[in-house]
Amino acid sequence: MPCFDEMTLPDGSIRDVYQRVARWLSDSPAELLESRRSQAELLFRRIGITFAVYGEADAQERLIPFDVIPRVLAAAEWDTLRRGLEQRVKALNA
Repeated sequence: MPCFDEMTLPDGSIRDVYQRVARWLSDSPAELLESRRSQAELLFRRIGITFAVYGEADAQERLIPFDVIPRVLAAAEWDTLRRGLEQRVKALNA
């Protein structure tokens, strides 16, 4: 089953806003990405960016889900999100 990939368009080409990320990924060895992920996970555990699902049998602490590959937004996409977030904050503060 195909899944959504925010970096690529349906025809398989790379979205403009992801060109630099895609270039970095293709130029970087897989070990580098794994090393960065491991470093981030270690840091998250060290400073306590974790949560527990209480009510589960083991309720052990888990890392907050994250991805070392950033999500990149075009200015127009961010503007839409920004306006919606500002509207929500105003509504919650009202």
